[in-house]
Amino acid sequence: MEAEAADGPPGGVEAALSCFSFNQDCTSLAIGTKAGYKLFSLSSVEQLDQVHGSTEIPDVYIVERLFSSSLVVVVSHTKPRQMNVYHFKKGTEICNYSYSSNILSIRLNRQRLLVCLEEAIYIHNIKDMKLLKTILDIPANPTGLCALSINHSNSYVAYPGSLTTGEIVLYDGHSLKTVCTIAAHEGTLAAITFNASGSKLASASEKGTVIRVFSVPDGQKLYEFRRGMKRYVTISSLVFSMDSQFLCASSNTETVHIFKLEHLTNSRPEEPSTWTGYMGKMFMAASNYLPTQVSDMMNQDRAFATGRLSFSGQRNICALSTIQKLPRLLVASSDGHLYIYNLDPQDGGECVLIKTHSLLSSGTTEENKENDLRPSLPQSYAATVARPSTLAASTVPGYSEDGGALRGEVIPEHEFATGPVCLDDENEFPPVSNRNP
Repeated sequence: MEAEAADGPPGGVEAALSCFSFNQDCTSLAIGTKAGYKLFSLSSVEQLDQVHGSTEIPDVYIVERLFSSSLVVVVSHTKPRQMNVYHFKKGTEICNYSYSSNILSIRLNRQRLLVCLEEAIYIHNIKDMKLLKTILDIPANPTGLCALSINHSNSYVAYPGSLTTGEIVLYDGHSLKTVCTIAAHEGTLAAITFNASGSKLASASEKGTVIRVFSVPDGQKLYEFRRGMKRYVTISSLVFSMDSQFLCASSNTETVHIFKLEHLTNSRPEEPSTWTGYMGKMFMAASNYLPTQVSDMMNQDRAFATGRLSFSGQRNICALSTIQKLPRLLVASSDGHLYIYNLDPQDGGECVLIKTHSLLSSGTTEENKENDLRPSLPQSYAATVARPSTLAASTVPGYSEDGGALRGEVIPEHEFATGPVCLDDENEFPPVSNRNP
């Protein structure tokens, strides 16, 4: 799932990859390099299938794919203010937009496409790429931190609301109205992400010690997890599993933390049978009489499972996915490798590394191999956007097989509209170039 904090300009010359991102349901991985970009299928542990690759645009630093469709969004250092949208199976450019400053991040679902600049967020209607809203009253956001719910029935947006504190602004990308603000952390934000249904929002601050989960849209705190107390870290990726049972966080350290979203107090016996259980109950009771900050620390749940990396200090992103019917932890690193771990959903503990793939190898596979077990995708742009993938339709609440939630919508008029666009499945979206919001 969004893949989140690694899609900016490369942090150093040693990085083999300039960007990398998982698609919305973690079934695909996109990478950008100085030579162009590549898309991989994540349907197998043993084999990494390249779905598509392009060298037409060099020095790519943002590449985002819409689920398992042929829609891909690319931004290059050669034109950092221009967003290019492609239908890669047809080899056509759908459109491109130019903005007033460098593009820092892109987020998309089947209803909306977000373009985040340092001081503005642009919200497009993904069916016809019309600009619906420009959010200008935001604090400076130099990392382009923002999140978009992948569930298009709500399309919630989250972005930092303060330069000095960890305030989150929750915005409704469907009604185009602010929902609420959440006082998530004392320090400034480092990572934010929605779960698949858009009912939960997780966040971490620049300290990286505490991760919190809030309910959407009311912003009430549901969970609080402690990643560590000994040192501050930089959280590089924060992502829910598709079933929202787990939350994964990776950082600039050698450990990936996986938290389980459950209230442990509900499963504890009334009368502890061991000395350890007795002492635990005494500590829980004592916490009611301690200052709030101390009692909160005692009640914070630690990691359910961990994944050990063989490196530290490298940019990376993580994902939790089901591959070949088993839960896996995936970690993509700027050194050009994808690491796959087994995750025990019952007992947790240390995840076992089972496969390492090179993302820069010259080997290629058949482009359509990923879709051997899927229905053939429609060839028009409108149909590509409207049709959910098989996995998304079966696992994400709100998705329908035929994309019905996207049909019959009224497209708002605004001063940037370029005229009516035919959106039925028999007509291709007309290429439009040099649009300037």
